Amino acid sequence: MSPESIFLLTLVLRMVITAAFVVTASIVTEKSGPVIGALIATLPISAGPSYVFLALDHDAAFIAEGALASLPINAATIFLGLTYVVLAQRRSAVVSCLAAVAVWIAFASIIRAVHWTLAGGLIVNAIAFAICVPLLARYRHVKMPPVVRRWYDIPLRASLVATLVATVVTTSGWVGPKISGIMALFPIVFTSMMLILHPRIGGPPTAAVLANSAWGLIGLGLAIAVLHVAALQFGSVIGLSLGLATCVSWNLALWWKGRRKVTAPISSEDR
Repeated sequence: MSPESIFLLTLVLRMVITAAFVVTASIVTEKSGPVIGALIATLPISAGPSYVFLALDHDAAFIAEGALASLPINAATIFLGLTYVVLAQRRSAVVSCLAAVAVWIAFASIIRAVHWTLAGGLIVNAIAFAICVPLLARYRHVKMPPVVRRWYDIPLRASLVATLVATVVTTSGWVGPKISGIMALFPIVFTSMMLILHPRIGGPPTAAVLANSAWGLIGLGLAIAVLHVAALQFGSVIGLSLGLATCVSWNLALWWKGRRKVTAPISSEDR
């Protein structure tokens, strides 16, 4: 088999694996309500596979530098969420989604022009979340109506994430780690949820998922910071593993805290 055929076969396999993972996670999100759905949506279900495949092609220094570029992009994502959540209360899915993506691209363009350090990335995340989390709080508590899946849902999600993975993997060699890190964190899960859920269940319930995602995105930012540090110190495999463990542990802690809030009144008053 020629090198070109091996490359294409490997690329298609990577696209299929990632698409299957993201589609499965997004279906679970639809069935779980806005709180659990937000915790699932903020796991690295698109960025994670992108970084795994980058690690197969590049060294640990490349992954660490890519993570350093991804860290401030996480701040851009929370502003994307805030833009969509506010507009989705009254505007259509297309208008709300396009405006949110435009905000993300604007922030990404600014971020790309800056030489970031780990401290700088953490500070910009802290500022972004200090602004956005309180503003999103009022939109979090909306009941999720039943979702009726349409024939094009899975192909649309699969094609979106597969395109993202293909772009990141095929261009990483010549765009470098910084652009690869930015592209890897494009919020493909959020945008697919906007376009698919909004038309059928309405803007406010869809917005509630993104509003609840604010705290989960904090964990994603911490995971990216851990990836940057650990990849430099211990290599890509350990770095990716520790980053994933950080994100999962953070979201499990949020879930456990939410469970305690729900059960506490029952145990203290009703027994």
